[in-house]
Amino acid sequence: MIFFWNQDPVLLDLGFLQIRYYGVLFASGFFLGTLIMKQVFLAENKDPKDLDSLLFYMVLGTVIGARLGHCLFYEPDFYLSHPIEILMVQKGGLASHGAALGMFLTLWWFAQKKGYAYLWLLERIALTVPIGGALIRTGNFFNQEIIGRPTDGSWGVVFGLIDPLPRHPAQLYEAACYLLTFGVLFTLYHRAKTKDFNGRLLGLMLVGIFISRLFIEGIKENQVPFEAGLPLNLGQLLSFPLILLGLYLSARKKRL
Repeated sequence: MIFFWNQDPVLLDLGFLQIRYYGVLFASGFFLGTLIMKQVFLAENKDPKDLDSLLFYMVLGTVIGARLGHCLFYEPDFYLSHPIEILMVQKGGLASHGAALGMFLTLWWFAQKKGYAYLWLLERIALTVPIGGALIRTGNFFNQEIIGRPTDGSWGVVFGLIDPLPRHPAQLYEAACYLLTFGVLFTLYHRAKTKDFNGRLLGLMLVGIFISRLFIEGIKENQVPFEAGLPLNLGQLLSFPLILLGLYLSARKKRL
């Protein structure tokens, strides 16, 4: 079945401000993540008052990391020559691998400041990351970006803002994989008799998210021209270190 998708990416145009589906979905990820973390904090006798600060650190790490990741991984020549453009987030350009690194750094900062165990915090945040990722990829679908390659099969989506070719809705494939990852993590967390996962939840999150990226990137159009000369695209290459870290955390027996 071939679907034609030509939804206006702008949800609300106020003249002086455009509110896009992408922005609403992006923000919704943090909102839902905060609700999940509130339940975790209450269940594990942590102070829910710290959630406001935690949200700030999460937004800071995600946005700055994702923006720098895109600028330095995908288009370093342009952005190093035009550094002021790095600040123009409204023009688009965020990279999930950079967001992951940004979150690792800002959560370490938060843990040091508030006295939380760093691994404990990372594992609880790992519960929320797939939900945020699924909503962001849905936002990419509304924006008709990060599209899949053309397909000759009976299933595909024609992105009206791009061209008349049926394509793989790679954004939705990724969103579905992230929701599956969330379901696995959520089930493991709530069924565990003790909440000492010793890195396993974090490891499973990294494996679930970035193995999905590794395979789905193979049916996406390249985001930047230089990827055409690579055996794997940049998204796949950047996924390998995080997959290896996830496998290590999932399989090791000794405590950190």
